[in-house]
Amino acid sequence: MNAFDVLGDPARRRILELLAEGERSAGELGAVIQGEFGISQPAVSQHLQVLRDNGFATVRAVGTRRLYAIDPTPLREIERWLARYHRFWDPRLDALAAELARDETERRVRDGTGSPADSEPKTKEKED
Repeated sequence: MNAFDVLGDPARRRILELLAEGERSAGELGAVIQGEFGISQPAVSQHLQVLRDNGFATVRAVGTRRLYAIDPTPLREIERWLARYHRFWDPRLDALAAELARDETERRVRDGTGSPADSEPKTKEKED
């Protein structure tokens, strides 16, 4: 199964979101996923197995508990694949950031909490 097939399921994506916050027990993950997706505990276990089998998650035993953690290796593969598309959205995100900074500076000048010199948006060229 390729990385995109693994991440194609919303429950598995949610499990990864939870694991990105830190290690979680199978019980914790099960409770959240069962509550949010209305699926059974065995179904959650199957999703966890898919994540383990495809390298997205690791598991370790602590007594009777199973603690899951994210393994970033397959996510790096996805990032490498996505890198070729950054050129489509990076300039737009930079323009959005500049516009938001300009609006914030104008608001501060209007409110008297900033100076007019602050109203010039900073670009990467000016910062360097």
